[in-house]
Formats: sequence, C-alpha cells, structure tokens
Amino acid sequence: MGTLHRNSCLVCQSTNIKDTIVLKDHSHTGEAFTVFECSDCGFNFTQDVPDEQSIGPYYKSENYISHSDTQKSFFFKLYHFARSYMLKKKRNLIISETGLKKGNILDIGTGTGYFLNTMIEKGWSGEGIEQDDQTRGFAKDKFNLKVRDTFEFYNLPPEKFNAITMWHVLEHVHDLNGYLKKIHSILKSNGIFVVAVPNHKSFDQEYYKEYWAAWDIPIHLWHFNPSTIKKLMDCHGFRVQKTISMPLDAVYVSMLSEQYKTGKKLLGLYKGIIFALKGKIHPEKCSSVIYIIKKK
Repeated sequence: MGTLHRNSCLVCQSTNIKDTIVLKDHSHTGEAFTVFECSDCGFNFTQDVPDEQSIGPYYKSENYISHSDTQKSFFFKLYHFARSYMLKKKRNLIISETGLKKGNILDIGTGTGYFLNTMIEKGWSGEGIEQDDQTRGFAKDKFNLKVRDTFEFYNLPPEKFNAITMWHVLEHVHDLNGYLKKIHSILKSNGIFVVAVPNHKSFDQEYYKEYWAAWDIPIHLWHFNPSTIKKLMDCHGFRVQKTISMPLDAVYVSMLSEQYKTGKKLLGLYKGIIFALKGKIHPEKCSSVIYIIKKK
C-alpha cells in the first residue's frame, strides 16, 4: 500500500511540525494513525495516509453513509431526516448568498446527488464531481444528473460557475492545493465557494478527544478550524466572508463518538443535543462549520 508522508505544512510550508495525537480507525480497520500539527500556523493533518490509489477500501465502512441511500436503522433514519432538513437550508443559502434565483452550480463530492438535484429542481443548472463509480452511477440513474469523474474536474473551463460547493469533501482531497487553484479558476468573479468541514476545535471534540468520530482517519486527510481555513483560503486568493454553524452535525458525530467510547450510541444523542445548542451560540466551536468564500 502506498502512503504519503509530509515533512512540511501544506499551508505555510513550515518544517516545524510535530505529532499531537494518535488515533484509531474505529469504523473499519482498527489501524492507528497520527495527526500532526504545524507549530507556526496551527494546521493539522493526518500523517502517512494511504495514497489515492490505496485509500478506497477505507471508505467501505457502514458508517460512511453519504454514499448510501439505506435507512436500515434508527441511526440511518436520523441521518436521512437531517439530510432532508439540510437540503432546503443549503439550497436557500446558495440562492441567498449569490442573489440569484437561477445560476450554474458545481457540487464537488456530489455523493448520491440529493443536493445537486434539489438545486436543479429549483431552476438552477449544474453538474457534480464524484470519485466513486457506484455512487456516481446512482446519482445519474436516480436523478438523471450530469456527474463527472474526478479526473474531468481539471478540464473544466474558467469562469463557469456562480457557485461551487464542497459539503464535507475538502478534508478528503489528496491534491488540496491543486483543487483550490482549479476552483479559483472556474469560479466566476462574483461567485461563491461554499465549504463545510468538521471543526477540530469544537465542543464535542474537546469532550470526546481521541474518540471524536469526525477525526475519521485515515479518510480525513486534513483537519480544519476557522483559523486555519482562513489561512488556507488566503493562500489561494480567496477570503472567508461568513461562517455559519452546523449544529445538527454535533448530534450525528456525538452518537458515533459515544459508540466508539462506551458503546452507548443513544447516550451520544443526548450529549449531541447539548453540543448542538452550545455550537449554535458559539459558531466557532460548533462541530462543523460552513464557510462562505469569495475571490479576493
């Protein structure tokens, strides 16, 4: 298996990096991976991750449900209920932030296609990028969507999209700098780039520590917080215009985290609601954060 070892920080290129925490792949293999932190800018990343050709099997966990349409358990039903609620919220967010009733959108990591389909039903045009063949096929068959393979992403023409979205995808991208450079090129000058990622400075991470499910190593290559997202985007000609909390993520993440820690998933539901309420008051400490980003 090929692995990727970093000797410097991806964001500021400093070689002043150190290991901070050893984490277990709770959802699949039980392997241990180490998270490193840059002492200069604070950016966190998983060290010695499988390369793009080797990481596929780590996505086969039943807990990885963004590629699934099943509702076989209470946990899955809860996820799909939250997804239905968030689809409308996300759609309204794009329309509000662009000021457009109709536009052209690119959804990177489109998964099973529900969000992209919601935008198209509202009158937008759009297409998706999805790496997984089976998931891409599902989105095409169920919704008749235009979904490209990852390799086609780099061939998209400049200044094409009014909005580009990455809903819990940025943390999975091996070629992070290459992706951001291309996104800057294909986004229209007045367009918006919307990123949602877990926040490793959240209330729930501080409580669950190494059991926090949103570490999700090794498929989460990078670990963000509001400060490091701003630094990363600044390096690529973007500015973060707004941050929005995602309190429902705290519930889902806490249920998984509690299962990893104690085996009592329902106890995590109670704790997750508390973390969600706290994150609503303090967005910078929410389990996941949406960033509205524009070109400088």
